[in-house]
Amino acid sequence: MSKHIFGDMSALIAGCLLPLAFAPYQWPLLAILSPAILFWLWLNFSPKQALWRGWLYGIGLFGVGVSWIHISVYQFGGVPLVGAIVLTVLFVAILAIYPAFLGWFVSRFFPKTTTVKLLLVLPASWTLIEWLRGWLFSGFPWLSLGYSQIDSPLGGFVPLLGVYGVTWLIVFLSGILVYIWVTPPKKITLAVGISSVLLIGGGGELLSRYTWTQTEDRPLKVALIQGNIPQEFKWTYPYIQKSLNRYLSLSQQHRDADLIIWPETAIPRFYKDVPEFINLIKQEQTRYQTDFLIGMPVGDFQRYYNGLVNIGAHDSFYFKRHLVPFGEYIPFQTQLGKLLQFLQIPMSTFSKGQANQSNLVAAGQSLGISICYEDAFGELVRQSLPEATLLVNVSNDAWFGDSIAPHQHLEIARMRALETGRYLLRATNTGISAIIDPQGKITQQAAQFKLTGLAATIYPAYGKTPYVLLGNQFVVILLLVLLGFATFYSTRIRKDS
Repeated sequence: MSKHIFGDMSALIAGCLLPLAFAPYQWPLLAILSPAILFWLWLNFSPKQALWRGWLYGIGLFGVGVSWIHISVYQFGGVPLVGAIVLTVLFVAILAIYPAFLGWFVSRFFPKTTTVKLLLVLPASWTLIEWLRGWLFSGFPWLSLGYSQIDSPLGGFVPLLGVYGVTWLIVFLSGILVYIWVTPPKKITLAVGISSVLLIGGGGELLSRYTWTQTEDRPLKVALIQGNIPQEFKWTYPYIQKSLNRYLSLSQQHRDADLIIWPETAIPRFYKDVPEFINLIKQEQTRYQTDFLIGMPVGDFQRYYNGLVNIGAHDSFYFKRHLVPFGEYIPFQTQLGKLLQFLQIPMSTFSKGQANQSNLVAAGQSLGISICYEDAFGELVRQSLPEATLLVNVSNDAWFGDSIAPHQHLEIARMRALETGRYLLRATNTGISAIIDPQGKITQQAAQFKLTGLAATIYPAYGKTPYVLLGNQFVVILLLVLLGFATFYSTRIRKDS
């Protein structure tokens, strides 16, 4: 095997290993080791070769990490298995362009400045590429490195820097590893590396002990209902009444709760089409003083929203703002509408909710709402703060079956709780429902594919973490400054040589 082929295969394998750093495996050290391998493989190679190895790395990363996409396309989208595999491969190949571009960019503009490349350019560029992937073409922030450190000492930096700031720290440590390996004398570089690791790890551990927000004295009783409705039956008419009865019956076991939450589209019919059932919920609310948050579509067949309805003294609504492309709406409808009619996804032409919706108020609390994978967008969740005293996420991860996707999604939700210093209540159809405390720890968790309810007493919070105050802007500006400095320094070195 030639040296180039060995390097190419190593890049692919390193990418395959990275998803093991995330839930459900949670081997956080791989988040440092995997990029370090790629960085070493990029050293002293042409932009074209670096692009190729970056693309192979991305194929491994996303091929293992998001291969669950094919489940929703094949099992629930009505696409034949071969077609589902082709679409998934295409999706993975497109995502792999991001690390490919990173390899080309760094090798093209920083070909020889090894120290600057490893300690400044690669950490800043990697993080900016992740940030770009989080919003470009509607965004897909899945598998951002920072999520893998939710339970490591680096998690202490989350309320300060957010997920992208933690990504930067991880990749900086990756650069340190390669710097130690390739830079003589070893004793000095090893000392620098160990000092950096101890400083960052120790700083994260100290920060994790600091409480950024304050909790209210008055406790709140909550219940999350996991209906476990099979996805293949969820939208069929004979099953709808069974679903309604199941959710109502389980809720009635938690009549002492101040707030009961049902998952995304728990009622698979329009709000206006089930007035009798809504009245039953209102009776429960009036008699037991329990507010309900219920996921259901709102509108009519001309224009409708993926909504969360607050049934209390006065009904109020939240409409999902960040829709899933090809799942909840068809991008470029005119060009692709007919082409994608074979995707048999119910309710796949939702309208987007307004960007500046007011927080829902239920059980006397201001709630920061997200539906489904909206919780993957930290800036979107941050918009409800600091007014929100609780975060609520409702989802339906049944689309992805018994795969790693629901575990990855739960990890993402934990990050939002830790970034904001708030409890996050996560109600899902088939799991994983959970109650997450302001430190990002799971205090209660429902088993997947089980009809159950989670009941807990929690304490709403107020105040601002630095992340709530500054958002991603602080980290992005800092990284652009570092990249600008690295560019200036490298240009000056080339002129002097």
